[in-house]
This record gives sequence, C-alpha cells and structure tokens, in this order.
Amino acid sequence: MIPMLFAISLLVFILMKLAPGDFLTQVKASKDFPPERVIEIQREFGLDKPWYVQYGLWLRQVACWDFGYSWTYRVPVSDLLFQKVPATLILALTSLSFAWFIAIPLGVLSAVYRDSVFDRLASFITYASLSIPEFFLALLAVFFAAKTGWFPTGGRTAIVHDFLSPLAQWGDIAYHLVLPTLVLGLSNVAGMMRVMRGNFLDYMTAEFVTTARAKGLSEFSVMFKHVLCNAINPLITSFGFSFSRLLSGALLVENVMNYPGLGQLIYEAFLKQDQYVVMASVMVGAFMLLLGNFLSDLLLAFTDPRIRLESK
Repeated sequence: MIPMLFAISLLVFILMKLAPGDFLTQVKASKDFPPERVIEIQREFGLDKPWYVQYGLWLRQVACWDFGYSWTYRVPVSDLLFQKVPATLILALTSLSFAWFIAIPLGVLSAVYRDSVFDRLASFITYASLSIPEFFLALLAVFFAAKTGWFPTGGRTAIVHDFLSPLAQWGDIAYHLVLPTLVLGLSNVAGMMRVMRGNFLDYMTAEFVTTARAKGLSEFSVMFKHVLCNAINPLITSFGFSFSRLLSGALLVENVMNYPGLGQLIYEAFLKQDQYVVMASVMVGAFMLLLGNFLSDLLLAFTDPRIRLESK
C-alpha cells in the first residue's frame, strides 16, 4: 500500500504541474494585488523552485501530518478533510450496505427460481438500473425531492441541526443520506446480483452440495450453510472494487445533489486550481480505496478457511 500511495501522489502532483496556471493565476491578473506580495507567496509555498523540490517539500509536510494551506478556502487543508471525509465515508458505507442488502437476496432467489417470472423481472429491473447513469439518477432524485417535499434536495444536515438533541442529530443525518444512498447503491446492485446469481447456480450443482443432500440435510441448510457461504466469496473479493466505484461515483452525485463530501471538494478545488487541496483529497480517496482492498482480503481470509490453510 505504501509504494502505491507514493506512486499515486507523484502522478497526481505531475498532472497538477502540467495543468496551465496555479492558484495564483487569478491573483496575478488582479491589479489591486501588489506583485511583491505574489513573489512573497511564491517563496512561501515553494512555487519558485523546481517541481521535484516542491514535491519533496510537500512529502515532508505530509509526513508531519501537515497537508498545506488552502489559498481558496483560507483554512488548513486538514480542517477541510476533517469536515468532508467522514461525510463521503458514511455515504460510501451506507450505499455499499444497501447494495449488498438488495443484491444478495435477489441473486439467491433468482438462482433458486431460475428462468421464472421473478428471475426475469429481477434481471430486468437491475439491468435497467445499471443502464441509467448515476448523475441522471441523482437529477431524478433531486426532482422527486423538490416535487414531493418528502426528502431534502441537498445538504448533509438541516439548518437547525446544531439545536437538536444528539439522537435527533443522528436522525437528521440519516434523513439526508436516504436519497444519495439510493442513487449510489442502485448502480452497484446489478453487478453484484449478476455475480451472486452466477456463483450460486455453479455451487448448486457442485459435488459437495450433492453430498450434503445425500447425508439428509434439509434444503434450507444446504442452500444457506453450504452454497451461500461459498457463493458470497467473490462479492467479498470485489469489495475494494465496489468501494472504488462508489468513491468515483460520489464525485458526480455529491455535486448534483449538493452533498458536502470529498467528491464535491475535489471538483471545486480542481476548478480553482487549489493544488494542496486536490493533492490531499486525492490521496485520502486513494487511501480509502487501498484500505477497502485490504479489508476485502482480511474478510475473505476470515470467511474462507481454504485461504487460511494455504497460508499455513
């Protein structure tokens, strides 16, 4: 994970340096800002040095948990991350939990009742959700919220959030999470259901399942204790990939639905060429992705005894 983070940071830094201009471009164009102050800021941020020196200075700051200063927001970058990262992390986890909660039962039932009306209807609904872009679903969700008034059209909390009790504050956050969770979760249901259905069908005809039936085990025990426990392993393996899809999809959904998360921060900082905010935000997103892959490996080793036996 550590070499991968170094490679990602170097790549993002080079791409930011190749982009024309920096966060001082608009300041330089202003006649009210003295040129002496521009030169002073360039020296303060190391912009007058070669790119590799700037990269080394930035790495040294990050090693001390100093992600720099945001020229656009006029606050330390760590303060921005402390505000935005929990919102995106909660949204990604709730969306992934919702997708698993819907995809696993649908995949199992579609495999058990293969080629039935339920199987065809479930496949049609999931593939329809897969074919609709996430930003379009987000637009539909905002339109639905504006027309009905059942859900908020944006934001993470209400205006009166700070005056509520702790329990009511959690309820307010959950209330604002409903529509973003549905939009992000529905885009992952189709792929997970397809994987679950295919693996469940394969294991239903496996030899150990035939042996379990021959021993006189009930069909419920065979399906959920033997078939499901093996068929769910590929979903655990793809946990990191699903998590990365949610993080990338959150960039569009957060901007359309005005959800104050990491994706919205990256987008606004990139437009304003706030280099330190973009670098820190991308690194945090990459760390969350690598952490998701790491957790999927641990979960797979926990659920599949064969992996633990191979390691021994």
